[in-house]
Amino acid sequence: MKTAHCLPCAILSCLLAGCAATTTPVLDSHFGESVALLKAQQIMYPDAYRNANPVSGIDGKAGASAYQRYQKSFAAPEPQPNVFTIGVGGRQ
Repeated sequence: MKTAHCLPCAILSCLLAGCAATTTPVLDSHFGESVALLKAQQIMYPDAYRNANPVSGIDGKAGASAYQRYQKSFAAPEPQPNVFTIGVGGRQ
């Protein structure tokens, strides 16, 4: 009677031991390298912080005015047309 209980226990322990083993040690050791590589490739000029020359192209007043117009566009956005009335009661 004792051997009848040992066989299912032995099979169950073998199955659980198979689940515990990791099958991807190579992949696990390189986890995250592709993300780090992609982040590094998105930097156009890695040594840009060493450049002390000022940026040319737009002066301070024009930049401030553009920024104010940008902020104002969110305070009073243009109304969006109703998409359900396309072609209904339109001009002819």
